Amino acid sequence: MNPQDITQAADALWQAAHDGEAIAPLRERHADIDADAAYAIQNLNTQRQLRQGARLVGRKIGLTSKSVQQQLGVDQPDYGALFAHMAYGDGEPVPWQALMQPKIEAEVALVLERDLPEPGVTVAEMIRAVAFALPALEIVGSRIAQWNIRFVDTVADNASSSAFVLGNTPVPLAGIDLRLAGMVMECRGEQVSLGAGAACLGHPLIAGVWLANRMATLGQGLKAGDVILTGALGPMVPVRPGQTYEARIGQLGSVRAVIGDLA
Repeated sequence: MNPQDITQAADALWQAAHDGEAIAPLRERHADIDADAAYAIQNLNTQRQLRQGARLVGRKIGLTSKSVQQQLGVDQPDYGALFAHMAYGDGEPVPWQALMQPKIEAEVALVLERDLPEPGVTVAEMIRAVAFALPALEIVGSRIAQWNIRFVDTVADNASSSAFVLGNTPVPLAGIDLRLAGMVMECRGEQVSLGAGAACLGHPLIAGVWLANRMATLGQGLKAGDVILTGALGPMVPVRPGQTYEARIGQLGSVRAVIGDLA
């Protein structure tokens, strides 16, 4: 894609988010779009957010499930930006109007206390850099009509990000094994998703290492205070207005996303 086409694609996604009207897949509009172009589109809108006063608070990792990777024809995760206006506390209402085609998934969030500026980060270095873990719910959304996405579509669309909810009891990593942490998510007392830490690239810390190395290679190393959403522990489920979704993650506790009603 040439620079003009990249700008046009970024503008289309930006307008879709502003209008609340999903658009056709970018791959149908731009047959020559590839992963590099998709990340360039994402970056244009990230920079636009920052210029308009948004505050970057971390990154999310997507496509950590092998089955989803196979579905989209890729062999690696992707990443997107997390902004302060996307963050909600446990039980804090999430306005329905802020969401587009929302779905929800339970994740492990890692919060850093050290910068990770250089590539070559190891699991041991990641463990030392993490201040604590939290249970999290990510509300993903898509500006692409009917979730008709492939890898390039979701990457360009900030990894299909929308909002996230963090638990409020930080848990140090010492003495816990996130790989074995079981997860159950319920809505109105009904189980809607089930999983475990091992579903996230084999271990949420491995996902964190992948992200740290990817961002450092790009010269955008992770910083102290950053939130890392490490990826889904189980299947995502559609979100309905006026509902509460609660996830319990072994060794980390619980977190609730309270979805607002229709306007």
